[in-house]
Amino acid sequence: MGAVLDTVGKLIAGYLQKEVPGYEPFTPSDPEHLRGIIEQGDVLLVEGNNRVSGIIKYLTQSTWSHAALYVGPIDGAEELDGEPHVLIEANIGEGVASAPLSKYFPYHTRLCRPVGLSFEDRNTVCRYAINRIGFGYDTKNILDLMRFLIPLPIPQRWRRRMIAFGSGDPTKIICSALIAQAFDAVRYPILPKITRAGSKQARREILHIRDSSLYMPRDFDISPYFEIVKPTIVHGFDYTALHWADKQKPLREVAGEFGPFPEAIKSPPLVPEEIDKETTLPAEEVTAPLSAT
Repeated sequence: MGAVLDTVGKLIAGYLQKEVPGYEPFTPSDPEHLRGIIEQGDVLLVEGNNRVSGIIKYLTQSTWSHAALYVGPIDGAEELDGEPHVLIEANIGEGVASAPLSKYFPYHTRLCRPVGLSFEDRNTVCRYAINRIGFGYDTKNILDLMRFLIPLPIPQRWRRRMIAFGSGDPTKIICSALIAQAFDAVRYPILPKITRAGSKQARREILHIRDSSLYMPRDFDISPYFEIVKPTIVHGFDYTALHWADKQKPLREVAGEFGPFPEAIKSPPLVPEEIDKETTLPAEEVTAPLSAT
């Protein structure tokens, strides 16, 4: 019986993962700018264009149907052309796996960055996600998959529970739950429940961690603790350099003299470079000028 359920579950998962024809993102990402600005610990939200994406976008009332965590190059994981896998994600039918950044270049994406997260905690978050590569998605649980096949109207108060419904097995994870668990490992907030306690003289806010299965991709977008990073403007933007089709004569940018965006600047390393203690500075740099007496 288990084998039959697994086979039927895989068929449903395959159906849900099929792309919808005719998809065209309204604002696709800029690959070069995205690759130059993304950092470890960033969450990449994806619009998605398969059948399950449409259901998730409806249930969450959001543009975003999928989320992936950027962890940097993973040892031993790369494409045939040598491009390293740098994303960790969880997909229906596939489970937790790694992927290259180029996988989502054709899609509408958004970059969400945790604010103030230390270098050590970034490593912990990324390591948590990497260690869960191989965790599966429970295709034997048909009810878990069929919730994405029901196009019926769902009341607002039930939609979050509709996404969270599953087998309850901790090794069977969906995308946003995986990332929520990774940040929970360092107690970094996403959308915590907040209660106020204390006397009139001293009030304080107490945070309560939500169940990770209740998180959705859009929660990283609306979280007050994640910064929205737009790769095309983070290093500056000159609107006067844009080439508009209705202008009457060629402008300087047509001749290739300049563009609206400055040259891509790679983000600095998270770890400061070591100081070379052996190299001595020139005398004029180390000798302070004598003051006149």
